[in-house]
Amino acid sequence: MLNFRLVALAVAIAAAAAISWLLLNPAEPIATPPPVTEPAPIAEPPASQQPPEADIPERAPVAEPLPPLPALDASDDWLREQSNALVAANRQPQLAQWLTSGDLLRRASAYLDGLARGALLSNIFPLSPPSDRFISHTSNGALWMNAGNYERYNATVGVISALDAEQLVALFDRARPLLMAAFSELGYTQRQMDGVVLAALDQILATPVIVEPIELTRESVAFRYADPQLESLSRLQKQLLRSGPDNTRQLQKLAAELRQRLLAETP
Repeated sequence: MLNFRLVALAVAIAAAAAISWLLLNPAEPIATPPPVTEPAPIAEPPASQQPPEADIPERAPVAEPLPPLPALDASDDWLREQSNALVAANRQPQLAQWLTSGDLLRRASAYLDGLARGALLSNIFPLSPPSDRFISHTSNGALWMNAGNYERYNATVGVISALDAEQLVALFDRARPLLMAAFSELGYTQRQMDGVVLAALDQILATPVIVEPIELTRESVAFRYADPQLESLSRLQKQLLRSGPDNTRQLQKLAAELRQRLLAETP
């Protein structure tokens, strides 16, 4: 997943209630189906003619003077070093594993641009897949998403939700000139960059939290959501649904705090 990790780094789902519900309503046994994919993502939404615009306040650094920033082309090692302050020591190895790619800030800008539109650009930032395969079950003649799927995302969401929002925003403030340089290569202004960052968080915050079992349909080898409203959600939001309500709430809590801190006038 997570497809959500870079949201946290640049600015960025075990659900007990749902599992309990399913345990009280056991599924009918069914024959093991052939391998299938997870609920199929919808086509990538077309980019709007103009990206969203916003103004994230520029905050003065707490400690001065700070050493000069590296050039964008030489910023990977600097960003990896700065990321150590984002999580506790026991989480740092996993975070470091996510930052092994090159051109991290250029990837961040493109990834955030996708997230702001509800897209997950895994080819830009390949992320380790969730453990095990997607599981469904039938009950009373209907096809349902198994709540056990939620646990597949727990490890990833655990690291993301452990990120220190205050340190994350401080890193955003510090790296802002480098991010702006990366976004400018996409043709974006600073107000458009700020709009993209906030729109990416808003995509997460606008995702519905579904605690009830989710009904599916199956077309060929792909699962789809039976509820047209759920099926019409963005790819990012549908990924959050697959992560479960508890994990979705954790990510939304972080997104809300990041949004609040980003828009604050002072650190």
